[in-house]
Amino acid sequence: MDAQEVPLDDGLVAQIAAIDGQPLEERAAAYTQLHDALRDILEGGDVPVVTER
Repeated sequence: MDAQEVPLDDGLVAQIAAIDGQPLEERAAAYTQLHDALRDILEGGDVPVVTER
């Protein structure tokens, strides 16, 4: 399966569609939040969670 055949998660598609319907300034902020959330998910397994005491 190549990159063009990878199915998109329906939740992500719906979230992107909702973001696309927003005014530009709100859309930019929403995409930043989505990017940060996806990065946290993707990189979360690489770094152990450190809690402050």
